[in-house]
Amino acid sequence: MDWIPIVFATFKLVVLVTGMFFAIKWHYDQGKKEKVMDTRALLRAGGKAAAIFVVALGGIGLITFALIRVFGMEL
Repeated sequence: MDWIPIVFATFKLVVLVTGMFFAIKWHYDQGKKEKVMDTRALLRAGGKAAAIFVVALGGIGLITFALIRVFGMEL
């Protein structure tokens, strides 16, 4: 029973590292295909992603505080 978390954590780590490696490799290869990349388009896409993340984070925060208030929990 004591070895199960070790095996599962090791498996999870191996899967995540492998997935990260192939994701980085794929993006690197795509970047090499398109040598000329529009900098403005790249910055615009990065800005949109950051804005969506901030809005989603704020929404999750508001939902959390609303649930805390509904269930009568104290902060």
